[in-house]
Amino acid sequence: MARLDAADFTTLQIEQREDRVVAQLHRPEVRNAIDQAMVDELHAVCSALERTPRILVLTGTPSDASAGTKGVFASGADIAQLRERRRDDALAGINSTIFDRIARLPMPVIAALDGYALGGGAELAYAADFRIGTEALRMGNPEAALGILAAAGATWRLKELVGEPLAKEILLAGTVLTGAECRAAGLITELVEPAALMDAAHALADRISAQDPLAVRITKSVFQAPREAHPMIDTLAQGMLFESQAKFERMQAFLDQKNTKEQS
Repeated sequence: MARLDAADFTTLQIEQREDRVVAQLHRPEVRNAIDQAMVDELHAVCSALERTPRILVLTGTPSDASAGTKGVFASGADIAQLRERRRDDALAGINSTIFDRIARLPMPVIAALDGYALGGGAELAYAADFRIGTEALRMGNPEAALGILAAAGATWRLKELVGEPLAKEILLAGTVLTGAECRAAGLITELVEPAALMDAAHALADRISAQDPLAVRITKSVFQAPREAHPMIDTLAQGMLFESQAKFERMQAFLDQKNTKEQS
């Protein structure tokens, strides 16, 4: 198994289990603004998960009621670095490349969101397969107010996620959604209390982990395929799974359980 050494990371805090990796964005002094170091460390996480596929849970700084501090996922790209970037930096697709790599990881990605998820932080969340949030979540793309555009996935992922009218409100008018508004729009699938956020993320990871890993991986790949690839890709993928040992074992277990219930 490709293991990650937590000591190698400064902008992420890493927790590993056999079936999942939790990567907590950790630049609290700048509200987890995404800088080049964080991008590089996210690439390192992706390299490990491409070699040994596991579920990825992305989260930010949790709230602390006792200290009176609010949670934050990521306030966006690091503006100090962003201001100095020029045309060639934009053409390199620094953030869009890592977010696309995250979206294409073999196993599902869960984003657990509290507080600000703005700009690049929102685009990182859009790249996840699942998003869970809190009432305190504030999600949007204020890039146009800074004289740029949301070029790391929002212009096309957001339209797919929430539809064109609301996507234009967010991208062109600077609308920032609350947690409840994100839930109503389907941008997040679950709204929980901050203290329950990671429990909810792990519960979802548990449900995914209970499925056959190969079936999950292939289903995700087929789901992401372009329309013109269907139905041929579905048929070929199913042919692969029909030969897997897990298919025979899981179906036999289902039949055995059904027979036991019928006899009882």
